[in-house]
Amino acid sequence: MSAPKRLRDGIPAGAVLSRADAQAIAERVMKFSKADGIDVNLASNHTTNVRFADNQMSTAGALTDGGLVVQSWFGPKHAVVTTNDLSEASLRRCVEESERLARLAPDDPEAMPLVEPQQYRPVEAFIDATANIGAAERAQAAMSALGPARRAGDLKAAGFLVMGANATALANSAGMFAYHNGTNVNYTLTVRTTDGTGSGWAAADHPDWRQIDFNAVSSRAIDKARSSRQPAAVEPGRYTVILEPQAVGDLVQLVAFYADARLADEGRSPFSKQGGGNKVGEKIVDTRVTMFSDPADPQLLAQPFDGEGMPLARQVWIENGELKQLQTSRFWAKKQGRTPTGGATSLKMAGGSSSVDEMIRSTERGILVTRLWYLREVDPRTILYTGLTRDGTFLIEQGRISRSIRNLRFNESPLFMLNNLEMLGRAERLAGTEAGGSVVMPALKVRDFTFTSLSEAV
Repeated sequence: MSAPKRLRDGIPAGAVLSRADAQAIAERVMKFSKADGIDVNLASNHTTNVRFADNQMSTAGALTDGGLVVQSWFGPKHAVVTTNDLSEASLRRCVEESERLARLAPDDPEAMPLVEPQQYRPVEAFIDATANIGAAERAQAAMSALGPARRAGDLKAAGFLVMGANATALANSAGMFAYHNGTNVNYTLTVRTTDGTGSGWAAADHPDWRQIDFNAVSSRAIDKARSSRQPAAVEPGRYTVILEPQAVGDLVQLVAFYADARLADEGRSPFSKQGGGNKVGEKIVDTRVTMFSDPADPQLLAQPFDGEGMPLARQVWIENGELKQLQTSRFWAKKQGRTPTGGATSLKMAGGSSSVDEMIRSTERGILVTRLWYLREVDPRTILYTGLTRDGTFLIEQGRISRSIRNLRFNESPLFMLNNLEMLGRAERLAGTEAGGSVVMPALKVRDFTFTSLSEAV
């Protein structure tokens, strides 16, 4: 199915499969099956992009791709074969190969029956205005950064703007069929000063092209770059810190990776209780913290089913600081007599009403962090991570930003941080978390955030 495409406006015919086309292909695949059961996962997407660096447009491209995953079952034995060739001969070969491998596979002691037909809440995430954007509009958006940077003479801009349209379909021989399509625009911009001492970053992400304010993104990155020049060193230690939404997302999103019920029940998680069991029902963070997943939330607009075809509705993980539930697989739910949650495709932390400016004015001495990067795990039992600040770190003194400071290495856990909460900002959709996905987070002011060393990196 993959093929290079010339630059063009809109989506080429057939590049993103409609519900009817996806269902027809899935049914053709399943008709070849001689196994006890078969799962089909069909993806199709078309992306376009522009990339620029050193104040010059460097690349522009368009790509149509897709993939088919076939899983055949013989009792507890199963095997997967993938392809991106959707010709009739390839579909047949894919099924035959998955059946041959499945017969050779060992029994899976945790094999579950195929998912039965489900009802899915529709999520309208496909925006025609995004799908129809052409090369001229993409170039114009890039110029919102390149123009001011060139005119300034002391700035260098680099960025990546990518737009995509995609569709995912799942089907199985038990009669389950799920389909979702959507569009997305993701824009990240870094601006550096030519003296090599200042760096600013800003980004935006949304299914709807019209919701991205490219001039605002450019102004923000340029302001950060200019104001972060000639940074001073500060002593590492514990500080009151204001983290902008991107920095909050970089750290708090990690909580979701540890929120598995089985890991907690088996004593291998930060949510395990001493003596056995898990911490569901216990207060684990500040009472102002509520985190949930909801594909239909207007700020998230995510796929309403997981990779097995389980429907996803609003799931509250932490409410008013209390752990309400953990992600529970079908196997673990059956073993423990619980209800499976499905695998979440989105994450949102409810925000407050404070602005970042209000947080700064209320701070006698602290540090403002634009974003974090290169996060690495230190202690999985506490979700303790290390990483670095980047692209705009500032000292706050007597309620105002007094100067830029050198980047710092931190050692911090999102669970510790969310227990040291002082103020919450408004929740925003993020564009550049290390883990990706539909994520919405607020700015936070927290106390006792731990910085361990200085970094020479700009």
